[in-house]
Amino acid sequence: MCGIIGLLLANSNENVNQMLFDGLTVLQHRGQDAAGIVTSSNKRLHLRKDNGLVKDVFQQHHMMDLTGHMGIGHVRYPTAGSSSCAEAQPLYTNYPFGISVAHNGNLTNTDVLREAVSEDCLRHVNTDSDSELLLNLFAEELTKIRNVSGNFAKTIFQAMEGVMRQCEGGYSGLYMINGVGMVGFRDPNGIRPIVFGSRPSKEAKVTFDSVPGTPRKMSAAENTLDYVMASESVAIDTLGFKLIRDINPGECIFISAIDGNVHTKVCAASPSLSPCIFEYVYFARPDSIMDGKSVYETRLNMGAKLATQIKERYPEHDIDVVIPIPDTSRTSALQAAYVLGRPFREGFIKNRYIARTFIMPGQQARKKSVRLKLNTINSEFAGKNVLLVDDSIVRGTTATEIVQMARDAGAKKVYFTSAAPPIRYPNIYGIDIPTQQELVAFERTEDEIARVLGCDWVLYQTVGDLEECVRSASKLGPNGDKIVRFDTSCFSGEYVTGQTIGDEYFRKLHAARNDKAKHGKEGVPGREGGKEIEVPTLDLEAMGIEGGGGGGCESIVNDKRTAGQGDGGSCEAMVNDRRESITR
Repeated sequence: MCGIIGLLLANSNENVNQMLFDGLTVLQHRGQDAAGIVTSSNKRLHLRKDNGLVKDVFQQHHMMDLTGHMGIGHVRYPTAGSSSCAEAQPLYTNYPFGISVAHNGNLTNTDVLREAVSEDCLRHVNTDSDSELLLNLFAEELTKIRNVSGNFAKTIFQAMEGVMRQCEGGYSGLYMINGVGMVGFRDPNGIRPIVFGSRPSKEAKVTFDSVPGTPRKMSAAENTLDYVMASESVAIDTLGFKLIRDINPGECIFISAIDGNVHTKVCAASPSLSPCIFEYVYFARPDSIMDGKSVYETRLNMGAKLATQIKERYPEHDIDVVIPIPDTSRTSALQAAYVLGRPFREGFIKNRYIARTFIMPGQQARKKSVRLKLNTINSEFAGKNVLLVDDSIVRGTTATEIVQMARDAGAKKVYFTSAAPPIRYPNIYGIDIPTQQELVAFERTEDEIARVLGCDWVLYQTVGDLEECVRSASKLGPNGDKIVRFDTSCFSGEYVTGQTIGDEYFRKLHAARNDKAKHGKEGVPGREGGKEIEVPTLDLEAMGIEGGGGGGCESIVNDKRTAGQGDGGSCEAMVNDRRESITR
């Protein structure tokens, strides 16, 4: 689960750098592990990426180098590969044309794809990232097809058909083709989200209201419109663009950087809209619209369904107050309090400078972070029976700590509700809940879970009610009535791409992605697989080298800092590192 954004402006003299920065900042909730931007200017690429938050990765001198009227950006939440800055996106390959990719989701047949890329295509794969496979597969397809009768859009679509035939899983993404244009795409099941927007260019004599309502009507725009594609509509709104619609399952949208015209085609054989329902529960911002449904309205519905279930199962309940676990569950808690006829109160205050604990890698980091990011208002708990509302309960680490905090603050009884059903199965489409043994609901009843969490009772949303919460929300886009089914795999164990729990894929996933394995892989400097190792050091002064190198991640363009100015871990660019002390 990552955040992606791409922009193409009609005026080739304008720059997209600030808008990409602002868009990534709006999408920061989708991943805080790394960030990156690549732009295209006069057929030259400019790239900056590194581990860290958007505001920390991009300083003024980086932004000044990111020139060009076309670019893509990415914020990473690691699920496949590692957290090395070498795997921060966008990723780049120079042939053909010079192509960059920003990808959200997870491919489930990476072993097959890696062999095809390495053995059949003779392309070097430098990382463990499935995004690099997506990049090389598209590049190889373009190379095989070349230009079809001068129609580059047809070439793009044939290449994407080849990519979608080979790739399995849930994914959405953007390709930027240097000097050619931008490509947006979505997997045949529409599991991962991506939306398309437009606005009049500053020079065009076109009003905002006259922007065409569909991409097909932009096929003769002739450089009168600016375009944006992003993971969530909130990025489109913030940048002042008009939301046109979601990219459909299996669809590819190509925007020409030459004439600004839009071309679209469904490139998958049997597309079917099956969006990930966890986007509505947790990941998406409440002010986003996904597949024609307001995330905010779906969360209101979740709260109402929870309250109705409480009244049915505990008609004589003694709840005094409803308190949300900040921030995602606030909307559901507010509506639950309204339906229950109980006061809604803020009992936890959040430190907004701590990362989301579910996204944080490693169980110990999550556990330590809970009390750092939340503090109680004791007067809202003292002597009361409190109903705590959270969006979901994954490993139970956060919930256990929160229940104890409520008791420490003086609560008589603590009831815990989840706006999502029990999470009992791995997610394989880009959400970091890969191993059943780490899930608190795995092979446990609600009573058993309540004992683990330390609360008086726990109540979950049902899968059927959750689906109804999304379906019953107002239709706000053309996809609003096209949802065939939802990906509810982490609740139901049913995978829209056909995997079966217990097969070889899940055994490999468990070995690679459980907390113990991740700690051994990402580890700590000086440790490998939990064992101490000797770390060799280099005497830089003896080698005649001054200043910092930056974590082994080379540059792409124009790092103009002098020796000693390095910010550590610079993953700049492709060419022309002009630091005075050493030329790489």
